[in-house]
Amino acid sequence: MASEASTVHSPKMKSVKALAESASLSSLPSFYSFTHNAHDEPKISDDAEDSVPIIDVSLLVSGTPEERSQVVHQLNKACSDWGCFMVINHGVPESLTKAMIESFQEFFNLPEEEKQEFHGNHVMDPIRCGTGFNPSMDKVNLWRDYLKCFTYPEFHSPNKPAGFSEIALEFSKRNREVVTVLLKAISKSLGLEESYIDKAANFELGLQLLAANYYPACPEPEKAIGIPSHYDHGLLTILVNNGVSGLQVKHKEKWFNINIHPNALFVQVADHLEILSNGKYRSIAHRALVNKKATRMSIALAHGPALDTVMRPAPELVDNESDQPAYVEMTYRKFLELQQTGRLRSKFQSDIEQSKAV
Repeated sequence: MASEASTVHSPKMKSVKALAESASLSSLPSFYSFTHNAHDEPKISDDAEDSVPIIDVSLLVSGTPEERSQVVHQLNKACSDWGCFMVINHGVPESLTKAMIESFQEFFNLPEEEKQEFHGNHVMDPIRCGTGFNPSMDKVNLWRDYLKCFTYPEFHSPNKPAGFSEIALEFSKRNREVVTVLLKAISKSLGLEESYIDKAANFELGLQLLAANYYPACPEPEKAIGIPSHYDHGLLTILVNNGVSGLQVKHKEKWFNINIHPNALFVQVADHLEILSNGKYRSIAHRALVNKKATRMSIALAHGPALDTVMRPAPELVDNESDQPAYVEMTYRKFLELQQTGRLRSKFQSDIEQSKAV
């Protein structure tokens, strides 16, 4: 039976950008209306101690043994307490990040028919652009357009606009280098060998996904949503944006506005780091709001295991007598496919029959 979502997510549907720029748009179309849970509305803490941790990643590369040890300790606290942190002195040129943002803007500025060349339907399509979030699950269209590309281990990119591929390749490469350093330190922070996560996730062939979300100014932002509360798949996600706020993370049952510092990278713990750590580190719930005044664009780089690698808790982090593994074992590819269809009920499910049922 066709769902409501299959109607409002037609591949031929106008992009949100085109809709927002329509001269006739004065109010939010009904199928973009999102019901906000009053209980889940933002509660922003003014406590000075409740601020996102800042990690100086350069100290992991060139710091003294004492400095490296201190950063490893800071990562342990950041991943266990917050599930996210800000990274500074990371070596990704600010000019490169700005060029990537500008290139994505040029892509979204392309005529509708040219962007349609890159429309994709399946989570494994190496290049996908479109609107909304998850056509098989959503009842409401989201106020955003997106472009997603697999950039590692094989690099994929649209062939337009001019220069996009070259910038995307360098941007992806430089950010992957940062994640490689972080994963080694995070592995040590869990009391594991430095190379443990690399080997367990087969990170040498790990999937890297480059994605941009485009949120035009919205006539009634209080009735719409950019992306609702969700968790990311993979190990770590890096986020940057065009300077317009809208990202919120959930910490201690409160929503916090995240304003990414200039030339900083915002890093989020994702599902498969949670799985590997057996819940010692938790992926963080986050969402994207929209506004009435300015277009917001965010760029995410999701870094995951190799697609056919089975992810499971590290045995060293499971006490066989009292702390059984809390996660179903499955390949990263299977996880993505089940998540996309809505058949992955919970990454926390410990009943192995769950995986057989789906």
